[in-house]
Amino acid sequence: MIHKLSSRPAALAFMAASVLAAGCQSNTTDKATNKAETTTTEATDKKAFLSEPLVKEIYTADPSAHVFNGKIYVYPSHDIDAGIPDNDNGDQYAMRDYRVLSMDSVGGKVTVHDVALDIKDVPWAGRQMWAPDAAYHNGTYYLYFPVKDKQDIFHLGVATSSSPTGPFKAQPEPIKGSFSMDPAVFKDTDGTYYMYFGGIWGGQLQRWSTGEYNPKDEYPADDQPALMPKVARLTKDMLQFDGPVKDVQILDNTGKPLLTGDNERRFFEAAWMHKYNGKYYFSYSTGDTHYIAYGIGDSPTGPFTYQGVILNPVLGWTNHHSIVEHKGKWYLFYHDASLSGGKNHLRSVKVTELKHRPDGTIEAITAYRPN
Repeated sequence: MIHKLSSRPAALAFMAASVLAAGCQSNTTDKATNKAETTTTEATDKKAFLSEPLVKEIYTADPSAHVFNGKIYVYPSHDIDAGIPDNDNGDQYAMRDYRVLSMDSVGGKVTVHDVALDIKDVPWAGRQMWAPDAAYHNGTYYLYFPVKDKQDIFHLGVATSSSPTGPFKAQPEPIKGSFSMDPAVFKDTDGTYYMYFGGIWGGQLQRWSTGEYNPKDEYPADDQPALMPKVARLTKDMLQFDGPVKDVQILDNTGKPLLTGDNERRFFEAAWMHKYNGKYYFSYSTGDTHYIAYGIGDSPTGPFTYQGVILNPVLGWTNHHSIVEHKGKWYLFYHDASLSGGKNHLRSVKVTELKHRPDGTIEAITAYRPN
């Protein structure tokens, strides 16, 4: 989840041109801007949506879906209208708690559970509880979440519960060595757990390029390798990083890292990992160009070779997803702003089937029905 506008001229032009812009990138091109603006306008005016929101009584976003004990649980952000005007800092994304969704199967009844974790119960938290994830290990459920501390710096926290729906009790401090946002936890077939995380712009990843926090937003040049998402193995108690945080390399088909100026392919935020036929699929959002893209690798820590698009742009500026298998089928959970009529900070989680081709690549999904 992104939500800070760059101060560079291209980003400001994008903000002025589109009422749907909740954030923009420092190296946004006119081509990308026009493409995103046209896509959302045409979709709103002419097309029907592929899927309906899972729930309509609350706004939900950034869905992390998991199957626990044969049942699907979705851990989303809980969007609220805090009455804060849109601004460059993304202050309008003022989420304060988490609510878990559950269902026996896709297409079945969806239950909205009571508050799983509230920001007032996280001792070190300041504001903005953004996209979470969850995991299960040895009888305990773990909720991982990003939130700004009292100095307005994003770190990653963890809370535990005996139930997949909570309530969760937060640890008194954030995970040591954690930073930025969008944690995603993956359990490999050997039982090892990994956390992927990071997001540029509002997610502050660009402020950690030296390993120490720098309050200035500094990005590589467009012809330099793009900022990379991060990965760390988790300790056996699931509460800390087991070893150093490492870069996740996303490469082109020649084996070179994707570049900062490659807006349609480089990583922006929303990391996710799934495994299919022995291969590792690292998927993510491209941010200002609004795609969910992916790469394939032979190791959970990469490198990953870029393959293409999983999900084309949706209504609204942000794009965030998860991929899960249930009862022999694969599903893509995502969000858009259809329920709120296009308000970027009031989104709704949706789901549709995802299909792998015989060669292992993924069929791209468009979130609108054909005319």
